[in-house]
Amino acid sequence: MKALHFGGGNIGRGFIGKILAEAGYEVVFADINMTVIDRLNQDHGYTVHVVGEGVDQHETVKNVRGINSGDEAAVTAEISDATLVTTAVGPPVLEILAPLLARSLAARYRAGGAPLNIIACENMVRGSSYLKEKVLAAAGEDAALIDANTGFVDCAVDRIVPPVTGGNDDPLAVTVEVFSEWIVDSTQFKGALPAIAGMLPTDKLMAFIERKLFTLNTGHAALAYLGKLAGKATVGAAMQDSAIRAAAEAVMKESGAVLIRRYDFDPATHRAYIEKILKRFANPYLHDDVDRVGRQPLRKLGAQERFIKPLNGMLEYGLPHDATVRAIAAALHYHNPDDPQAVEMQYYRHAHGIAATLAKYSDFTDAAVVAEIEAAYQALA
Repeated sequence: MKALHFGGGNIGRGFIGKILAEAGYEVVFADINMTVIDRLNQDHGYTVHVVGEGVDQHETVKNVRGINSGDEAAVTAEISDATLVTTAVGPPVLEILAPLLARSLAARYRAGGAPLNIIACENMVRGSSYLKEKVLAAAGEDAALIDANTGFVDCAVDRIVPPVTGGNDDPLAVTVEVFSEWIVDSTQFKGALPAIAGMLPTDKLMAFIERKLFTLNTGHAALAYLGKLAGKATVGAAMQDSAIRAAAEAVMKESGAVLIRRYDFDPATHRAYIEKILKRFANPYLHDDVDRVGRQPLRKLGAQERFIKPLNGMLEYGLPHDATVRAIAAALHYHNPDDPQAVEMQYYRHAHGIAATLAKYSDFTDAAVVAEIEAAYQALA
């Protein structure tokens, strides 16, 4: 069995690639970072540092190698006999990857290759469906062939994998938390479901996607933006501030009320899930910068993302939303000269105001709630 994984970064190596290798797959990483690729081909393995409460261990991942994702011939050759394809490249890169995938998949199927499943393991809602749309749009006359033979399998992924710190010069070094969750839509596979320990199939994926988006992603971003405003450098430091922790927890409770209403979640069980997430944020072994968690604020303020989507649910069900409004206001305050989206957001907000910014980037125009966000923004200034 062979899995081709696009993305040789920390999530690819520390999470998805690790699970696949431990399940018996040869894992081929495709990336443009040739330092990583060359080292993978030299060592054919790497070490993952797993940390958490009572856990501090190094686990070795074997049977791996790498290719340059910019080498179309190499990618086409690997896809021709791959058993599974996965990605962890970041949502903006999926559209860039789509034409290459379209050509490589068409070559596989024209040569009589078997159907293939692709799982986009991205921090977005239904990333594989989005990738499918882009692949088929790029496929031209091969679109029907690719559609008939390719399972684009949506999933929810959850593992905190911060950048390695402490001057480690090993390009393959990666640190991860103990917790991990990879849930896939069992209804979207072509052929039999692969038996992979650590990958959970479900026919109710949307509930899991929104549970993770509305809890981990919403809470994480709230901590980052509120922490940044308070001068905190890391998520851990923000968690140590009782006021910031309470504010983030309040946001998670508000978004949780939407989940309980929408999916009939058990309130006590969901409360325990929130507590588990808060403990993960407070993990003293993970040093996660607020600028990493807060990066790309325009994407995170999108209509289908971690603040606006639960906010719309609160308005739909008539639920409280004060803490969420305050978190959105904190996101609109986010300044980072090294983040193009942060620069664009501040330029547009300064030129056109908060209401226009939310209309343009969040597709959010509820006048009463926009006024609440504007008031919260001024209160945080």
